[in-house]
Amino acid sequence: MKDKEDKAFLAQVAALIDASEHAGHPLHDALQRLYQRHCEQQVQIQRLIDISDRYQSLAMEARQVTEQRYQRTLRRQQKLSRISDGFQALIQERNQALHQASTHDPLTGLPNRRLILERLEAFVRERRRFTLTLLDIDHFKRINDCHGHDVGDQLLMAISHALSEALRDYDVCARWGGEEFLLLLADTDRNEASTIVERLRSHLAEVTIRAADEKISVTVSAGLCQHRPGEPHQTTLKRADKALLKAKQAGRDRSLSDAF
Repeated sequence: MKDKEDKAFLAQVAALIDASEHAGHPLHDALQRLYQRHCEQQVQIQRLIDISDRYQSLAMEARQVTEQRYQRTLRRQQKLSRISDGFQALIQERNQALHQASTHDPLTGLPNRRLILERLEAFVRERRRFTLTLLDIDHFKRINDCHGHDVGDQLLMAISHALSEALRDYDVCARWGGEEFLLLLADTDRNEASTIVERLRSHLAEVTIRAADEKISVTVSAGLCQHRPGEPHQTTLKRADKALLKAKQAGRDRSLSDAF
């Protein structure tokens, strides 16, 4: 509204200057010079406004370009971050799988020799009391020969599952090799271990699997040995193995303890 009024006022001034009847007026020349100076200043002001508008437009374009570059860089970094996270998760998963493969038996999922030997070394180092038990499935070779190794593997998995369920949380059950299992009974003396092992043997005798139309169950022999303070774990293992051999020689389906 003000611009419209200003334009109307300037038009009146221009009309007065151009009117011939005012040519001799004392203020005519001064008003004409003032009007011309105003018009020149308006042109300069408009030029400055145009320059400012162009600068602001260029600045906005530059800002938009910078913002677009930033967004592209940000998206690229986010993509790289997702790829890196996925790669790290894959590495962690592979490491866990490698650790599992190096410390657990692939068939039964039980700890293997390496892991239980590490636990044994730690128990000896910490001077903790424990009893070792070697379990052996009686006449396992006969099952493999009569029914095949697939049935034998099924039986090993069933026995392993039963052992894992029956033992205490702080005990360790490992597949020692073939049809043998090694139990690390923590904070347990020979008498307590004998009770635990007899209960385990009764539990394992109830485990059955099917081979064709036949139900298969087994008995186990066990050799127990309580660790002696200061004794290397290898020596304790040898004593447990001797106790197992005596149990098998005595007719199997029994547990015997080595003298403490």
